[in-house]
Amino acid sequence: MKFQTKITLLFFAISAGGLILLNAAIFYFVSQFSFKDFFDRLEARVNLTAQTNLFADPNTDAYKEVRARYLEKLEDEQNYVVKIDSNASSFPHPLNLPQSFYKSILDNGSAKYNEANHFYFGKIFQTKGERYMVIVAASDPYGFKELQQLKKVLIVCFFISIVLSYIAGLVLSQYIIKPIQDITFSVKQIKANNLHSRLPEVKGNDVVSILISTFNTMLTRLETAFETQNNFISNASHELRTPLTIMTSEAELLLSGKKLDPVAEASVKTILGEAEKLHHILTSLLGLAQSGFDGKKQNWQQIRVDELVLNVADAVKKIDAECTIDIDFSTLPEEESQLYTAGNNNLLLLALSNIVMNGCKYSKKQPVKVQAKTENGFIVIVVTDNGIGIPEKDQQHVFEPFFRASNTSEFEGFGIGLPLTLNIIRLHKGSIGISSQEDKGTEIQVYLPISAA
Repeated sequence: MKFQTKITLLFFAISAGGLILLNAAIFYFVSQFSFKDFFDRLEARVNLTAQTNLFADPNTDAYKEVRARYLEKLEDEQNYVVKIDSNASSFPHPLNLPQSFYKSILDNGSAKYNEANHFYFGKIFQTKGERYMVIVAASDPYGFKELQQLKKVLIVCFFISIVLSYIAGLVLSQYIIKPIQDITFSVKQIKANNLHSRLPEVKGNDVVSILISTFNTMLTRLETAFETQNNFISNASHELRTPLTIMTSEAELLLSGKKLDPVAEASVKTILGEAEKLHHILTSLLGLAQSGFDGKKQNWQQIRVDELVLNVADAVKKIDAECTIDIDFSTLPEEESQLYTAGNNNLLLLALSNIVMNGCKYSKKQPVKVQAKTENGFIVIVVTDNGIGIPEKDQQHVFEPFFRASNTSEFEGFGIGLPLTLNIIRLHKGSIGISSQEDKGTEIQVYLPISAA
């Protein structure tokens, strides 16, 4: 889930929770006020009922007239006057209500109770040494309708507010994420060939300004490290190759003179052989370092995969004429635009040649199959051999520089070819997969992104 979506949903959830609590509180307090108002009206009628029925005096008729003229008749209004025995243990219950309602009237002097839309108010009165319980019951259809209408209004307002809160969450998340999106876009534009670029500084001491400052500091360290590596590669290429070339030339000159005794000649041949090995190691190391550094000095172009595979086969044959390579283009698509990848032809030629030559070497000149196909937007080059395979415990280390599998002691090598190949493929935004069984063979899959010609 995207971070922006998480912010939107979090804001939406908080807003929805707040709206639910707010609406619930509004409905609760309005209903309580409505109930209290209706109970106050019932209490007034209880008092009038007691006044007109229990406390007869010259004003009784006036009370009755006031009630009849000025107090509205409530819906389903009923008045009950019940005499309570002295022991209060028993008395007639005029209404089928919970016993707790009657007990509360006796204990507290008054009580109220409502069930659905029916309201009841009871009160104790004393006159002439006798106790009476007066109860007034009525319905409040208008208040009930008002509460139902309020409920509908709150529900409609809730859903409208939910939609608005979701939109507000989207806007808020976009506002929060935009600085990070700008930083991400700017960082993506910074490659190995423009490490001097920096993110625009933002004044302040907030999270975004600190993040930008951290990125710029990191870019400064990376630029320094890359420049140091680049300088080392350039200097090493010149400084180390020159003495090696002189050593090789001098050794070849000594051998060409034919004036050496057999012991000296053998020593010179050893020196020449080791110098050539050192030259090969140096070339591979420099290639490994350069391929892992950047591609700004490389000639990038559109490369057709079938032509690349044929060139790889020719290059391997020139180095090892005994190597047999079976090429399979039967699974390539007919659409020509699916056969191209963007890259440097020399680097890809070197990378694939390393894989094919390893297949020839470790299979003791048995045929090596090279198949090209497309899969999910990638060109896939599969190199399969029937060689010694790679022990399972060694497979996770084969792309580490100078690592050699435990069963390769009888074969010459320096453990540089596959790491160099991996760096080149990664430089081309591709990947390598490997599947191997000891004593059965190895299959290496190279994935390169398709690029329209």
